[in-house]
Amino acid sequence: MNKCGVTATEFKLHPGESLIVKGTILSECKEFVINLGKDCDNLALHFNPRFDCKGDERALVCNSKRAGVWEEEVRPSVFPFHQDHETQITFSFIDHDIRVNMEGSEEIVFPNRLELNVIDYLMVGGDFRIKSVTFP
Repeated sequence: MNKCGVTATEFKLHPGESLIVKGTILSECKEFVINLGKDCDNLALHFNPRFDCKGDERALVCNSKRAGVWEEEVRPSVFPFHQDHETQITFSFIDHDIRVNMEGSEEIVFPNRLELNVIDYLMVGGDFRIKSVTFP
């Protein structure tokens, strides 16, 4: 994965709040990642669209990480992403889950396996150029 990304910490996303990531999926994108959680070893959501990476083609992989250990992957059937295209992804933090809304796709729901009360870590990386991160 290319090292073009950003990490944000010490913000506080509480249940009932959302954040929106806007950016451009690069033309040669193999994958990109958006992680939400407490820190890099404790992720409530690892959101990883893969165009052609790690043996996957046009696959969305979601997971969580607890104390540095990956948990069970979930692979939603949707993949609304296109290379060389702008996109907007909204993450809504609800008590027991994180809801992800992507342009041109149905909402996916991922459980808050770590039972976090606040999300204060965001990392965006891979073949994705961030335009903005907003907290509406």
